[in-house]
Amino acid sequence: MAAELHVELVAADRQVWSGEATLVVARTTSGDIGVMPGHQPLLGVLESGPVTIRTSEGGTVVAAVHGGFISFADNKLSLLAEIAELAEEIDVQRTEQELERAKAEEDEVAQRRADVRLRAAAAAR
Repeated sequence: MAAELHVELVAADRQVWSGEATLVVARTTSGDIGVMPGHQPLLGVLESGPVTIRTSEGGTVVAAVHGGFISFADNKLSLLAEIAELAEEIDVQRTEQELERAKAEEDEVAQRRADVRLRAAAAAR
């Protein structure tokens, strides 16, 4: 069994992150899933939520992911997201304002998106 897996986190508009990892945790329609090297092949639908990647160098990468698919085979994990952004790219103050605006407008989709972005930013601290 390999000690690491290759991860590709791709959004509709760009490659967000690529590298070697020891663990990836993501939320799927079936619940949260952790993928480690040697995991059984899988194909799933991603729910909106933070994705946590434990890199082979011992670091942690956190991204806010909004929908998409997760696929794992032959120690290669693909996260194909509709929208994804790394935690360090998130402007927390602007996102808090977006959350308040979404609450005022009763826009549940925008509220959920802002909440996921804030949780990802907090998890990366």
